Amino acid sequence: MAGAAPRTPPAARLMGAVFVGVRHHSPACARIVAATISEQQPAYVLIEGPADFNERIDELLLGHELPVALFSYSDEHASWSPFCDYSPEWVAITEARRYGAEVRFIDLPAWHEAFREVSNRYADAELRYTEVVERLCREFSVDNVDALWDHLFECETEPKGMAEYFDLLRGTATADEGDSAREEYMARWVRAAVHAAGDRPVVVVTGGFHTAALKAQLDGGTDWPEVPERERGASYLVPYSHARLDAFTGYQSGMPSPGYYQQVWETGAQRAADWLVESVATRLRGRQQPVSTADLIAARTQAGALARLRGHENLARTDVLDGLTSALISEDLTQPPPWTRRGTLQPGAHPALVEMIGALRGGKVGRLHPSTPAPPLVNAVQELLRTHGLDQEGKVALDLTDPRALERSRILHRLRVLRIPGFERTSGPSGGAQPQLEEQWTLRPVEERLAALIEAAENGATLEEAAGVALERRSRNAQLEELAAILFDAVLCGISALSGRVKQTLNEGVRETGDLAALGSVLSGVLGLWRHDRLFGTRKDPLLGSVIDIGTARVLWLVEGLHGGPAPADPHRLRAMAATRDAVLHARSALSLDVVDVTGVATRVSNDVQAPPDLRGAALGLAWTLGSQPDVRKIRSIEALGDWLTGLFAVAREEVLASPELVGVLDELVSAMDEEEFLVALPALRLAFSYFPPRERETIAATVLAHRGVEGSAKGVTRLTVDPVTVAEAMAIEKRVDALLVKGGLA
Repeated sequence: MAGAAPRTPPAARLMGAVFVGVRHHSPACARIVAATISEQQPAYVLIEGPADFNERIDELLLGHELPVALFSYSDEHASWSPFCDYSPEWVAITEARRYGAEVRFIDLPAWHEAFREVSNRYADAELRYTEVVERLCREFSVDNVDALWDHLFECETEPKGMAEYFDLLRGTATADEGDSAREEYMARWVRAAVHAAGDRPVVVVTGGFHTAALKAQLDGGTDWPEVPERERGASYLVPYSHARLDAFTGYQSGMPSPGYYQQVWETGAQRAADWLVESVATRLRGRQQPVSTADLIAARTQAGALARLRGHENLARTDVLDGLTSALISEDLTQPPPWTRRGTLQPGAHPALVEMIGALRGGKVGRLHPSTPAPPLVNAVQELLRTHGLDQEGKVALDLTDPRALERSRILHRLRVLRIPGFERTSGPSGGAQPQLEEQWTLRPVEERLAALIEAAENGATLEEAAGVALERRSRNAQLEELAAILFDAVLCGISALSGRVKQTLNEGVRETGDLAALGSVLSGVLGLWRHDRLFGTRKDPLLGSVIDIGTARVLWLVEGLHGGPAPADPHRLRAMAATRDAVLHARSALSLDVVDVTGVATRVSNDVQAPPDLRGAALGLAWTLGSQPDVRKIRSIEALGDWLTGLFAVAREEVLASPELVGVLDELVSAMDEEEFLVALPALRLAFSYFPPRERETIAATVLAHRGVEGSAKGVTRLTVDPVTVAEAMAIEKRVDALLVKGGLA
């Protein structure tokens, strides 16, 4: 711990209790806590934290590498209480043990009703006192509460007025029901500890927002409060990281930039400023961005000047950042620097800003002591991985027709749905795809795996149970199209208990929906299961067949009534048309419609001049794939040709490839366009031909060359060295130049 501690800690003693209001994850507050405990030599140190963990506080002191977090979960809620080296709560624990004080967490458990909407116990309370914070920011000419805190306290060797600051904030805010319940409970702990301590003091370390309320509740009973019990749930320590602590990545703490404040804690504000400048320069040079020694000297000079101008005893974080910005960025910024507001860095930010935020964040990753207790799921998964040879790094190929390989696949899919990192599937069965009987996975060890496994334990003690609960939770409020993906995941995981309920919900939803995009997703996903019958035995399932039957009929009913003028091609309805094609071709036994009925609807839609062009093309493609030969002469009168072709190619790509006559007609239509018509049609034409992979485009090019009677290589036609958009733009410029020359009489 670096930096001088305050000579007189800004803590208030009242009836034997010494209150230290803090801002969570603040080095300045951590130093005040340490100084207060050293001076007071208390009998008890009471800390804002989950009281149900008191019997296990020794687990926190096993010798972990911080940051770590206390993860708690119950049936419907999970939350984290993170600790880093400079967290006031962590310093309170370690300093209390150094001086022989009893340590107690005094807050309600994380699963309590008071924390219903809280995922981070140590989130700041700024939203409760927005008005006064905004007024103080205006008064001190700073951008936000983070800059305000640094200005008032973090860059001062001996911060003054911190207790008054918290009193001012709380004086304008009314606690909600959750905070009121927490404060009443914490006050009971304070009264009991003061009574038990006798003449010795009790140090109370809580968020500054709560301090005034606790002081007002020192009269009352002195019995130790009972710890509420829960029916299900547990608490475990998990490794944490600076990345998860950073407000710029979405963490709910008001102290952003944990890497920087770690340096402030270890070396002091001046050395932390030097570290930040050097880190940003190193990161930028690593990205081949020019940063000269003169730039760094200018950044340091600017930071020092800003600190003096702003009245800072030591360099503040924003002094250094503003100095770096002035020295390294000469052009106008597309967005304000992220430290001038709250929230994550937006896309398109200047590279220097990106590297500044990365340097501020730091890369520290916590590690638990090997003796730290873990939930049953962790050991269960590690044993499964060892038994099935999945604990190695590398690529894994699985033949899913082999029962042992299928079991290994299910283990990997259960880890995937639990979002355990280090298990990536690169190929295998998927919704709407051709049947695949093999899977490819890439396995790699990652530091975040242990934390993810511990946090996944809220779903169950075994891998199968945890994956099933996770999928069931996903399905509760899932939209129709999401249910199909959940069903596919359940089947891949081998979790049959969930799949039956999801199928029934899908059946009902498909019957009633008017959302063509959702229908396309559902039908595509369910057909993927149907076509993998060899693996999953799905064709014996009447519910699955019913979804396909009802979904196909529903798509046809919706598209026949869909009218509207020319509009960009809609990939969602084209997906629904492609899924309808696959249902007729690959799941005919499940359909109550016959091919004649489907072909009739498709023909009517393809001839409907009021239908969108892409839908007309898709309908023609559907009829074609079912055996109806198209009249290619009608194509010559098609408006919005590009959109129409997009629909046709989305449904009947193979038929187009096998039809030299149709390709010839298309070649003639495109060749007949003048330059303006071609430029207008080009985006839609590019989209249409994107349905063909490179090899099939070569087949089309060869057909065009044959149609024109030209000898040559199709590869030379399709493999351009210049982007087609660039060619089109050049053509447009040449046309404008020609027009100007004619107008000026120079042509």
